[in-house]
Amino acid sequence: MQGFINLNKPFGWTSHDCVARVRKLLKLKRVGHAGTLDPAATGVLPIAVGKATRLLQYLPSDKAYKATIRLGVRTTTDDLQGEIITSQPCGELDLAQIKTALAKFTGKIEQIPPIYSAIQVEGKRLYDLARQGETVEVPSRIVEIYSTEILDWRAGEFPELDVEIACGGGTYIRAIARDLGTVLNTGGTLAALTRTQSSGFNLAASLTFSDLETQLQVGTFQPISPDAVLQHLPSVTLPNISAQKWCQGQRISLNPEMAGNVRVYETETRFLGIGELQAGVLIPQMVFEPIA
Repeated sequence: MQGFINLNKPFGWTSHDCVARVRKLLKLKRVGHAGTLDPAATGVLPIAVGKATRLLQYLPSDKAYKATIRLGVRTTTDDLQGEIITSQPCGELDLAQIKTALAKFTGKIEQIPPIYSAIQVEGKRLYDLARQGETVEVPSRIVEIYSTEILDWRAGEFPELDVEIACGGGTYIRAIARDLGTVLNTGGTLAALTRTQSSGFNLAASLTFSDLETQLQVGTFQPISPDAVLQHLPSVTLPNISAQKWCQGQRISLNPEMAGNVRVYETETRFLGIGELQAGVLIPQMVFEPIA
């Protein structure tokens, strides 16, 4: 079995927990995931099974989230799972102030990831260093926010904002919640998070573990075909002899109109793998379905 599962990750599970559960359900060892989700987050977690794990690196990186941000509170983890650092009522905030501040979080911005995150510094995970009480300077990064849309606003001593965020890979929504609170001089933390899109998958078409178990029991489960999630890449189709040579690791000369990674086919439907076009030469990168 090989392909992808559009999994709806439940609250409280780590991404690793989800991979382990899929391994057990499918009785497969080769299972991986794209785009780690925090345990407190829910939503789209792309899962690859079989040889499709080798295709994870070629998935698109764009993501979208629905987030609830609580203002007036700062925590150690930048979400409600951490210890409260400061708590100050800010009932005077209004929606106009929120809109002005949120506008700063669009386009390419500099972001410092949360100290409790999976990023590695000198070979160690930040969350491991934080739990050990070590003080580490977290390097900033440039991330891209495509759009932000306010969905709801609930005023009060500790007002909450529901917002939809579309962004590029590597963006931390917890950091946006924290930094929005900094801009407003109130403090802010992430109260809830659901990923609605990731790597070409969307929440509406996702499967819960219950859905997956039911499909397996009645024999209707089929993983998503590997090339179906790579439609963002252009494709090339090779004649049989060239396809055989390409699958054997040989480079194939082609029309140099395209450049970069491409899907490679032997017929319109037989997906062979991923190649890279450089100056009219198709170089094998990942042979998924070799030709005998």
